[in-house]
Parts: sequence; C-alpha cells; structure tokens
Amino acid sequence: MKSPYLPTGQIVTTHGLRGTLKVMPWADDPADLLDYDRFFIDGREYAVEQAALQKSMVLLKLEGIDTIDAAAALRGKELSIARADVELAEGVVFVADLIGLPVYAGQREIGKITEVLTLPGNDVYVVKGEHEYMIPAVKEFIETLNPEDGFIRVRLIEGMESDAH
Repeated sequence: MKSPYLPTGQIVTTHGLRGTLKVMPWADDPADLLDYDRFFIDGREYAVEQAALQKSMVLLKLEGIDTIDAAAALRGKELSIARADVELAEGVVFVADLIGLPVYAGQREIGKITEVLTLPGNDVYVVKGEHEYMIPAVKEFIETLNPEDGFIRVRLIEGMESDAH
C-alpha cells in the first residue's frame, strides 16, 4: 500500500533563534517546496508560517516550533508532504512509488528497482536481481510503467546488464 506521505527533504539545522528550520530538499527544484502550506514530521502535521529559498536549501518556519531548542530537536528528521496535496502531470510518478517494483523483460522478472538516478538527460532505473541493470527511463526502453498494478515492463539492449550483483 502506498504511504499517505511523500518524503521531501531532511531537516539539517536551525536558522536564527525563532525556530526556523533549514531543510535540504529532495525535490527536482527546491522552489517546489514553497508551494505547500503544511508539512509532516514523524506523522505530525505542521502549518507553514513562512518559507523561503536560501541557495539550494529551504528555510521553513512551522507553526508551533518557536524556539531554537524546539527546532534543534528536529535536526536530522525527514520532512514529508501529504500525497493528497500533490497534483502530478499525466504520466509522472513519484520515485517513492517506483522503489521496490518488480521489473519484467518480456515475461521474465529481472529484478526490482532499488534506486532512481536523476541525471541531466533523463532518469535511470537501477534494477537489481540476479544481475544489475541500468535502464534509462525513456519510452524506447520502458514499455509499461504501472505502479498502480505494481510492475514495470522494459525492453533490454546489450550493455544494460552489468556484472555487479
């Protein structure tokens, strides 16, 4: 079952004395996190009082976190958003929904997605089974991407399989 929360970053430190958090975002664009009016930490909901970019980081002031000590207690925690708060474009899926999915080449399962590498040209799915595969996430190689039904079907070519196990 899909989690109702999607990890979006990690609280790395505090900023100032009034409870502002400095967050390392896990989004393609850190500015995307500025669009949300609530976040979750350990399943608890926090309303956003202020959000801003600072270089590649996001500064968040969350309701109820008003001191440097309260903010420091959250250092290292994962920041999440509610899946229901996100609207995805057609054909776009969350990386979190891909991890662990079985991958088939024809009728044969070749392994499960263990990682998604975000590269300048396109994402690459790392699939581990009996062998390891590096499969570009492009239509030439992804025949069916179906996280709802729990599988991906790919077309392999020479060079995708590595000797790593």
